[in-house]
Amino acid sequence: MDSASLDVIVIGGGQAGLSVGYYLAKRGLRFVILDANARVGDSWRKRWDSLKLFTPARFDALDGLPFPLPPNAFPTHEQMADYLEAYVANFKLPVRSGTRVESLSQRNGRYVVKAGGIELEAAQVVVAMASYPQPHLPELTRQLRPDIVQLHSSAYRNSAQLREGPVLLVGAGNSGAEIGLELAKQGRKVWLSGRDTGNVPVRIAGFWGWLFAPLILRVLFHRLLTIDTPFGRKARPKMMKGGTPLIRTQGSDLLAVGVERCARVSETRGGHPVLADGTVLDSPNVIWCTGFEPGFSWIDLPIFDDQGEPQHLGGVVENQPGLYFVGLHFLYSMSSTMIHGVGRDARRIVDILAQRAQPPGTVHAA
Repeated sequence: MDSASLDVIVIGGGQAGLSVGYYLAKRGLRFVILDANARVGDSWRKRWDSLKLFTPARFDALDGLPFPLPPNAFPTHEQMADYLEAYVANFKLPVRSGTRVESLSQRNGRYVVKAGGIELEAAQVVVAMASYPQPHLPELTRQLRPDIVQLHSSAYRNSAQLREGPVLLVGAGNSGAEIGLELAKQGRKVWLSGRDTGNVPVRIAGFWGWLFAPLILRVLFHRLLTIDTPFGRKARPKMMKGGTPLIRTQGSDLLAVGVERCARVSETRGGHPVLADGTVLDSPNVIWCTGFEPGFSWIDLPIFDDQGEPQHLGGVVENQPGLYFVGLHFLYSMSSTMIHGVGRDARRIVDILAQRAQPPGTVHAA
């Protein structure tokens, strides 16, 4: 692979990176997509066994290729992984799998990416990660008794990993709710700890969901909750700190199977988790559904704020020309990390970088 021939390096081969690749290919730009996984779609294959996407297939396709399921079916994580693999094959996207990026820096006005024993250069780089890669585990994990089974949701596969008895799920977003529902249906006592994130106002899997899901996902999440609307700018700080509303699972579903909502975990006592209301829980299992951290320590560029978050405007790093992000939470809109929303961000970023890639006076058709 000749670095001199590359216009763009894309870091990340999930739905965000592949969406960027689709639009780079349409522009005729020379690029490579670097992905740490051994196989395209592996980030989905590694999820828990029973996971289905929270949205039906009609919202789960990337630009240019329909999802091969009935529109109201909920794809499994394996089906989503296979779809991404087919997407790469269909558009002949240059993905280099098994290539973990070790550093991103700058030299002589060009970006330098070191990964898997190779060094690549390009004038522009897109960090395209569909979610933050580093599981967030609070300090409290080190204070629990050693005989308590602790898993982050990203490491949970099925109940065989757990001890007999109750399960405490810390984090009440979509992952926590779905795992809690599964375990409670198996007869487990389940506590779901954390702020109630609410849920979309209709049941996505039912008739009203079929009717109103486009208004929620394509209008509210995609067009109203954006950084360009007063409504979106007001909501964004809260959305960045808390979980997103439950999409497929309703609060009534959790109540029906006996999932017990409880206050957040605030401390430990005698090696046991303690809720904010003072209740001590004796649970032999804790699953931390506490999200992910940036994990961008490999980026050796002055682009981060005090919390380690990349500073950008809609994915464009203004103080570092030629560097972009796609796939971050609320990058541009509430839908920026959702499969039906990532394509718009990818197209917008590629439009910007394509203009920068053209010699002065060049007219390039989209």
